[in-house]
Amino acid sequence: MEEQRQASVAVLIPCYNEAVTIGKVVTDFRAALPHAEVYVYDNNSTDKTASVAREAGAIVRRETRQGKGNAVRQMFRDIDADYYILVDGDDTYPAESAHALLEPLEHGLADMTVGDRLSNKSYEVENKRSFHTFGNNLVRWLIKVMYHYDFSDVMTGYRGFTRAFVKTFPVTSSGFQLETEMSIHAVDNRWRIVNVPIVYRDRPAGSYSKLSTFDDGIKVISTIASLFKDYRPMAFFSIIALLLFLLGLAAGIPVIAEYFATHYVSKVPSAILAVGLVFSGLLSYSVGLVLDTVAKNHRKSWELQAMRYFGHRQRADQER
Repeated sequence: MEEQRQASVAVLIPCYNEAVTIGKVVTDFRAALPHAEVYVYDNNSTDKTASVAREAGAIVRRETRQGKGNAVRQMFRDIDADYYILVDGDDTYPAESAHALLEPLEHGLADMTVGDRLSNKSYEVENKRSFHTFGNNLVRWLIKVMYHYDFSDVMTGYRGFTRAFVKTFPVTSSGFQLETEMSIHAVDNRWRIVNVPIVYRDRPAGSYSKLSTFDDGIKVISTIASLFKDYRPMAFFSIIALLLFLLGLAAGIPVIAEYFATHYVSKVPSAILAVGLVFSGLLSYSVGLVLDTVAKNHRKSWELQAMRYFGHRQRADQER
């Protein structure tokens, strides 16, 4: 009887100036997942990140386009495996939790697993940057309102994926907006998502975060708005249409009241403003209708592409 092939696992670690921690991260994951390949993509580090990772046993490559999103995009293009673990190189995520992230993927229960730091309060206890917790909760709330899915932790950098998810995910973010983009993509395309509680620990001494609380926070919120426009154009433009209509109503009510009282309109600029706002609202609603059709056709096209990918993978697996 032919021996069954063991599923391959790739650990993906995008890195920028993590020489203090990357050696331990690579060593821990090689011990936790001895059959996995550990890849470190050095994103223009100015310290010894690449050499330390290589000495620890990682496969090291360089990504010259700056930003976590750019590094992960290239990883997804280059690396072929059955399952993937994506983790930061800052030693804040425990390697022993990788098995819990892989288990739902291997049993066909999930396409993406999310390392949840918030449910057990470990992030709240360990993280010394209070605005990060507030920002994470804000992003979770926005996604829940816009997409009707309640993530336990949106901004976590510890995730697991199937090959199908990785090879059909178009990474467009260049930086730390990546996690938000992944989450929204998974929800919009109805991928199966499982939240896995993990124990978070803060960075060790000598290691520092490259995340800017305010600058990157604004980018994340902008990404949510942009993806909401792309994925839910009817809802996005209906909200704008409603706001414009209410503003037009506020500007027009005094004009209408004056006309019924005096049969004369003296506030001509207000009347023009009110008509313009209402007309703009109707135009916004019309744009939403058109783009909603485009978005639905795009979703159908993506489904067909995903089906072709699954068919190709099944044939390739049968030939092995």
